[in-house]
Amino acid sequence: MLYRLKTDFRLSIITLLAISAILGITPFAVMRFVQGNVLAGVVDLGIMLAITAGMIYAWITGDTARSGFAMALVACGGAVTVGALVGEPGLFWLYPCLVTSFFLTEPRYAIFINLAAVVALMVHGVAFSSLVQMWTFAATAMVVSCCAYVFAHRNENQRERLEHLATIDPLTGVKNRRSMDQELAMAVASASRNGISYALVLLDIDYFKKINDEYGHNVGDDVLVEMVALIEQNIRKSDQLFRFGGEEFVLLMPGVDSTGLKAVMHNLQHIMHKFLRHPGGQVTASFGVALLQAGEKPDDWLARADEALYEAKDTGRDRIVYADDMVASPA
Repeated sequence: MLYRLKTDFRLSIITLLAISAILGITPFAVMRFVQGNVLAGVVDLGIMLAITAGMIYAWITGDTARSGFAMALVACGGAVTVGALVGEPGLFWLYPCLVTSFFLTEPRYAIFINLAAVVALMVHGVAFSSLVQMWTFAATAMVVSCCAYVFAHRNENQRERLEHLATIDPLTGVKNRRSMDQELAMAVASASRNGISYALVLLDIDYFKKINDEYGHNVGDDVLVEMVALIEQNIRKSDQLFRFGGEEFVLLMPGVDSTGLKAVMHNLQHIMHKFLRHPGGQVTASFGVALLQAGEKPDDWLARADEALYEAKDTGRDRIVYADDMVASPA
């Protein structure tokens, strides 16, 4: 639960809004029922229940886009309704809604929702005691919306930059181990749910330490970058490449069977033999390959591929070993 709140910003905003609605609106709903203003009390209660339902939907489905949009509509629409019913005191409820709408949904939708809410209150007019008050409210509402837009836009850019830094290997530009762990878990869930087959390939550049020692780390880095470029040019868009650590990489391939997998691996090895070089000559790699088995956990799947890779390196390197049969193909 805490992990989802930390990693999903919109879900955290949705949750915070729902909790705030429960704590903030409930006392006013009770007060209105006690005062005999049943209609306003019902409106407050409906807003609170709708926002809470949106939060529950977001947690269950993970669809924060639809739930966020719906909650922005409910919050601003509810604030307008309260303002129309109780008059001037109800206007203050719209300001927090104008701010949160930019965090709940896309800016273009938030702008439309905010503008519609302000215009609706102005057209109704009952909440205002004078034209001066009405236009003052409109001006301050627009200022609040503009500030919220700038802050939300800046926050989103910073979040994307941080996410990029946290999930992408800076040298090669492919996803890192953190991303790999998430994608493996998603692949296992997808295979269990839809029956899609997945293959996992661990590859390790042979004698990479020797390349670094003899020619320097700059040459080693160039080899890594060139290898990644070669692999990405010869795999499908649906395949994903990750840097596992050092000179080790992981290739995740959906929708492949054992026959197609062997053809793909043979082609990758051939491409590397043909094009991957360093100042001292050819660069080779060892491969450990494992097809996902029914009911297998990500760690066990990765461990089988790692065992196959160890077998490939232990039996001479520049080999492809398949975990399902542990028979090395000739280099």
